[in-house]
Amino acid sequence: MRKKETQITTIIGIGAECNGDFKSDTSIRIDGVVNGNVIVANTVIVGASGVINGDINAQVVVIGGEVYGNLNVPEKVELTSTARVIGDITTSGLVIDEKAVFQGRCDMNQDAAKKLKQNSRALKADKKMSNSVVAEALRQAEESASDHGEEESA
Repeated sequence: MRKKETQITTIIGIGAECNGDFKSDTSIRIDGVVNGNVIVANTVIVGASGVINGDINAQVVVIGGEVYGNLNVPEKVELTSTARVIGDITTSGLVIDEKAVFQGRCDMNQDAAKKLKQNSRALKADKKMSNSVVAEALRQAEESASDHGEEESA
């Protein structure tokens, strides 16, 4: 059986710099610099000259360059011999070649994908709750301001 090949549709080349979060629905290769989070639906490949200063969220990640941030990868993380990762990794599969540098914590179990989905749901619920709290506070502030306006005009 032949291994499924990854089709790269986006390349950030050597000398290119992306400032801000980078999102893609496909697979990407980074040989330049990304100063922000990388959120990709499929595979992220960081070439030997690539640098990411931010978190990575993808299904599969292969690192040959430098990553300064956390990796949330449900399927597999591979650190080649030239890789340098400073941050925590959450995944269900991890391969670290000899001479690769990894400094951080690793949460590697079969439930990693479920845990990421649960965390995502919890964050969405927290966001909805905080939005309703802010809306309520604004409503109360408007009522208070209108009450003070009525008192002053009386």
